[in-house]
Amino acid sequence: MTGLLVVVGVLAAGTVIGFVLRGREGAVRSGQQRGELPARVAEALGPGVTLVQISTTFCAPCRHTRARLSALADKRADLSHVDIDVTNQPEIAETLGVLRTPTTIAYTSAGDEILRVSGLPETNRLLTALQPHLSEH
Repeated sequence: MTGLLVVVGVLAAGTVIGFVLRGREGAVRSGQQRGELPARVAEALGPGVTLVQISTTFCAPCRHTRARLSALADKRADLSHVDIDVTNQPEIAETLGVLRTPTTIAYTSAGDEILRVSGLPETNRLLTALQPHLSEH
């Protein structure tokens, strides 16, 4: 009987954790300044807003995120996208506080973090959150 209770408890906990993680997938969170930007990120910043995607080599959602963000940036002059593969540069992810890939961080041209999204970003939510930082389009 005790074994059955343990199994049920583990399944219940796993289900709750799964729902929490799924609810956070693609959610837009406000940005936080984490100190000085790594040189690779600072060099990538352009005019307007830059979407910095943190990826790894074997990340399937990273490919979908790259396609979505590139298409979005191609449509707007005030938005750019850069993908940084941290497979061989984990210190970049550590400095930025990135725990999973893909993570997208939006920066102003001055290097201020606007927002971040873990997982595949939803285009309309992302644009809505970025709107105050973009020029009229």
